[in-house]
Amino acid sequence: MSSDTPPSHHRWSWRSQAFRGIVYQVLAIVAIVAVVWFLAHNTLVNMRVRGIQSGFDFLSQAAGFDIGESLYPFDSEQPYWQAFLVGVTNTLRVAIVGIILSTLLGTLLGIGRFSRNALVRGVCLSYVEAFRNIPVLLQLLMWYVILTEVLPSADVAWQVGDFFLSKGGLNYPIPVWAAGQLWAAFGLLAGVALVLLYRCWAKRQFETTGQLRSAFWVPVLILVACSLAGWALGGAPTELNRPVKGDFAIENGGALTPEFLAVLIGLTLYTASFIAEVVRGGIASVPRGQGEAASALGLSQQQEMRLVMLPQALRVIIPPLTNQYLNLTKNSSLAVAIGYPDVVSIANTALNQTGRAVECISLVMLVYLITSLGTSLLMGWYNSRAAIKER
Repeated sequence: MSSDTPPSHHRWSWRSQAFRGIVYQVLAIVAIVAVVWFLAHNTLVNMRVRGIQSGFDFLSQAAGFDIGESLYPFDSEQPYWQAFLVGVTNTLRVAIVGIILSTLLGTLLGIGRFSRNALVRGVCLSYVEAFRNIPVLLQLLMWYVILTEVLPSADVAWQVGDFFLSKGGLNYPIPVWAAGQLWAAFGLLAGVALVLLYRCWAKRQFETTGQLRSAFWVPVLILVACSLAGWALGGAPTELNRPVKGDFAIENGGALTPEFLAVLIGLTLYTASFIAEVVRGGIASVPRGQGEAASALGLSQQQEMRLVMLPQALRVIIPPLTNQYLNLTKNSSLAVAIGYPDVVSIANTALNQTGRAVECISLVMLVYLITSLGTSLLMGWYNSRAAIKER
């Protein structure tokens, strides 16, 4: 045994700092559990004294209300837990699409701040200063008013091909589901797998030979080719469910409601302004000599940004970018102000009908806690992949 290793009987002695640390942590956990138990018990007792019902048994009862927008059919005879599930899917629908769009837009704006064109820099700066300094709730209300008051009615909707834009939302054609679409989906999945393999091969080739492979057009070509191959193997179906103008509304096809569009546009434009500043700060943190070295090697400005600046800036960008993703997800709760049926809206309706305030609010808190923790874990994993590895 090494002389630096303390004897085993000292490890469990009060003189051991590690042992005292364990004791303090156990006492802290016990105290927290006791406080939570006391608050929960006290709340239940007071509710019982006042004749207020409690418990989650209401989740199995019929909801008794319809939901105007859902990814799958729902009617008032279905239980409350399915209504909450509709609200969760609507929240995730806005959050996921909004994160993708705001990341793309914010990255372009952040890179545009370093453009050599003064007009591009000015436009990007003006966008950021305008959208991030207006409260997001006002932006949601503004877009909702534009979509429901400024746009034309359904009978005179703006039409581009089979796409219609009106006060009723955006209507678009959708494929009639058949085996061909299933084969096309399989082809798309195969294309994603091939793209991942191609990117790994291209990275090894670049590290070994210094030869740069296409990081955009070849992956896009692979995805398109695989999807078309799957579609052809499925019989190349071309039948579409196209929207048509009805007497009072656009019928058939798929539709995005004004509420969904207002929430998505508002959150995307608002969050993109913050992401643009995150990207700008990350790129600015890279030493100027890196860009000068890239120029000396003959790299174009686009290659310099994509191959030199952004990879080094990622370690600075990802942590604050995670915060913006969490903010977008939590800001989606403001959708209740314009009537979008997210999980908060469903919980409010259930609360008014059942009186189970504590339970409904707890479910909403649990949903946002799980989504936020999931986002943090995913971004933490990506951050560890993007971190600079020291040899």
